Amino acid sequence: MIRETVRLGALVLAIGGALAACGRGEKPAADAGGTTSTASGTLAGCARDDGGLRLPDGFCATIFADSVGGARHVAIAPNGDVFVQLISAKRGAAGARGGILALRDTDHDGRADTSASFGEAGGTGIALGGGYLYADARTRIVRYPLPAGSLVPSGDAEAIVVDLPTGGHEARNFALDGSGALYLNVGSATNSCQVKDRVTGSPGHDPCTELETRAGIWKFDAARAGQTQRTGTRFATGIRNAMGLVVNPANGALYATQHGRDQLFQNWPKYFDAQHGAENPAEELVQVRQGDDFGWPYCYYDRTAKRLVLAPEYGGDGHTVGRCAQKKEPLAVFPGHWAPMSALFYTGEMFPARYRGGVFIAFHGSWNRAPEPQAGYSVVFVPMRDGRPSGQYEPFADGFAGATKSPSGAAHRPVGLAVAPDGALFVTDDKGGRIWRITYQGSR
Repeated sequence: MIRETVRLGALVLAIGGALAACGRGEKPAADAGGTTSTASGTLAGCARDDGGLRLPDGFCATIFADSVGGARHVAIAPNGDVFVQLISAKRGAAGARGGILALRDTDHDGRADTSASFGEAGGTGIALGGGYLYADARTRIVRYPLPAGSLVPSGDAEAIVVDLPTGGHEARNFALDGSGALYLNVGSATNSCQVKDRVTGSPGHDPCTELETRAGIWKFDAARAGQTQRTGTRFATGIRNAMGLVVNPANGALYATQHGRDQLFQNWPKYFDAQHGAENPAEELVQVRQGDDFGWPYCYYDRTAKRLVLAPEYGGDGHTVGRCAQKKEPLAVFPGHWAPMSALFYTGEMFPARYRGGVFIAFHGSWNRAPEPQAGYSVVFVPMRDGRPSGQYEPFADGFAGATKSPSGAAHRPVGLAVAPDGALFVTDDKGGRIWRITYQGSR
């Protein structure tokens, strides 16, 4: 159901006049203390606290919208309209029943002032392509006809993929390749395909028949209604949960992030200590080609061994490689349990040249890194050249969680990423319902 467009109230934009947009002030310079500043001490037009974030010198964060509910993935139209998939929404906020929230900045001050909401029960994935807005509707992927420049569809939803499995990792995300294909992540139902899920010492099903319908990426025709997994193509397998799924616009190749499995130490203390289990297995960035197998549940990437190793459910001990020698290795790895939720190739021209063509990844944050501190809750940058990492990942935006890094205690948890037509980077949050707009004002 479509709700009429409204001016956003104080609940949605509770940010005040101090949070003016970046991008229209005098040219800043870097001061001796390492913070980019003007003569008045802050970036021209920026909030003094960068919306609570910590960023590299020269960057500025302001709050585009606030208190909108569980903001997951985000897509931005050529005219700058922002479409956010809500997995839940605060009562009284725009889009209060979940679904899709559409936002517009009519006076170009960097803050949304107009909204509309439409769609079905809330979900995760969202994308724009070919005159349509595609969205996750939990057991289906649907699309709405969306005229250029409109905040709301011109017609009803059409179901493109139906009868998707539920339970386990059931958040749906997807990517469009611009050539008529839709790539869909179907996450695993279990942690490691054990006979008794998450039970100490329980072996894994071998073969893991879950892989027939889960833990992989399926390819569909983006314009054909009523497809199922059977009529689609299982494009790649062995990815426990590919929440970051993105097409590189430079070469058309598909990339994904991998959520590593949990509970190495808790389920297999004979092989692992608590610290090893906190740091492993790695979270991964992978390039995906048709027919690729990344190893789950039989294998995982061990940051200590620096390679794929056999999972203990299948006879592994943290060192043995076995069948994992035939599985595809990641391009880049990150500390365990950070939970990568989205990936984005930066295509804008606002940021310095070194960012162009690189990958931003939003990490939702961990729950099971004890005895190590919980971590993630940040956005990192991976420099890329010719489709491969050209250096180590580096911190980009932090401070989302606030004083407490835990799922219940964090103030905000980053999820979605998108680039606006002017090159600004948007970041969504499904804990506090905030949407940030990150711009660059430093010297180039």
